[in-house]
Amino acid sequence: MIKSLKARAHEFSATEKQLQQLNSGPFEAGSLDSFQQHLQRTNQYPLKPSKLEIFQVNVGYMCNQVCKHCHVDAGPDRKEIMTQETMQQCINVIAANNIHTLDLTGGAPEMNPNFRWFVENAVAAGIKEVIVRSNLTIIRANPKYYDLPEFFAKHNVRVVSSLPYYKRGKTDRQRGDGVFDKSIEALQMLNTVGYAKPESGLTLDLVYNPSGAFLPGDQAQLEMEFKSTLLEDFDIRFNSLFAITNLPISRFLDYLIASDNYEDYMEKLVSSFNPAAVDGVMCKNTISIDWKGYMYDCDFNQMLELKTAGKGSQHISEFDLEGLEKRNIIVNNHCFGCTAGAGSSCQGTVS
Repeated sequence: MIKSLKARAHEFSATEKQLQQLNSGPFEAGSLDSFQQHLQRTNQYPLKPSKLEIFQVNVGYMCNQVCKHCHVDAGPDRKEIMTQETMQQCINVIAANNIHTLDLTGGAPEMNPNFRWFVENAVAAGIKEVIVRSNLTIIRANPKYYDLPEFFAKHNVRVVSSLPYYKRGKTDRQRGDGVFDKSIEALQMLNTVGYAKPESGLTLDLVYNPSGAFLPGDQAQLEMEFKSTLLEDFDIRFNSLFAITNLPISRFLDYLIASDNYEDYMEKLVSSFNPAAVDGVMCKNTISIDWKGYMYDCDFNQMLELKTAGKGSQHISEFDLEGLEKRNIIVNNHCFGCTAGAGSSCQGTVS
C-alpha cells in the first residue's frame, strides 16, 4: 500500500498528482462544492490571517519512524535537513517581529544535527515559548537521545507528543511494532524530570490521530479516557490532549485511494463542514517554514508545495510582516479536514 520513500521522491516531486486528486473525484463529478465555494457561501472568502503569533518550523523530514498516516511522508531515508544559517534567519525574524512562539516539527525534529543549537539560541533570543513536536520513540531510539527529557526541561520546552491511542494494539498498528512500549517509557522519563507536574511549569501535551478513514471523537472525552487509562496503567500524567483530523495528503491519501475510501472520506469531511471552525484554523495566526526557509500558510500546504501568496513574501530571507498579514490564505480541498465538525489544527479542536 505504501510505496518506498525513494520511489515516492520521484513520483511526487512536485506533488502534482496529489493536487489533481484533491481537485477531482467527487468534486470533478460535480457532486460536491469545493472548499473555496463553501467559504464563498458563508462570506468567509478570501480567507484572511489575523495577527501572526506562531512560527511553525519544519527542520527536516528525517524520522526514525514511517507512520501510515504521516502527511509529511517522513522516514529514515529522507535527507532534507534545515541548516544552522536558516535557523538563525528564523530566530532573527521572530525576535524582530514580536512573534511569541517557535513550534519545531519534522520528521523527528530532534534528528536534525543542529536541533539543540536551535533551541538554545531561540531561548537565548528571548522567544517566549518553544514547542517541540516529538514522536516520543526518538527519546529511546539511540543513547544520544536519552537525555532529551533533561534538555527539554532545562530550556522549559513545551513538549507536544504523538500517541495514537492509550492501548498497545492500535498504536503499533498505526506506527509500527514496539512503538507503544517505547512511547510509554519516554512519557515516564518526561514525567520523572517534572513534565505535567503543576509546580514545575513544564507542559506535556499528547496528540491523537484517528487510525482510519473517520473523524476523531470528542476531544474532551478522549482526553479523560487517555488521562484515566495512562495514569492507572502506567502512572503517566500529561496536560492536554489534541484530537487532530487526518488530512488527505501524502501517505494518508495513498491509504484512502488504495482502500477505496477516498470519495467517502471527502464526502464525510465536506458534509461536516463547520463555518464556525474557520476562524480557529492554524493558518490564521501561524506561518509554516520548510527546511529550505520557504513559507507556507500551514504545514499541510507545505507538503503540497503551495507557498504563501504575495510578491516578496515567500522566503524567510525576504520576510515582510505587513505583507503576510494582508495576504489571502491559499486554500484547497484538503482544508475540509481542518473545518470538519469541531474543526482541528495543530492545537486540536478549534470550535
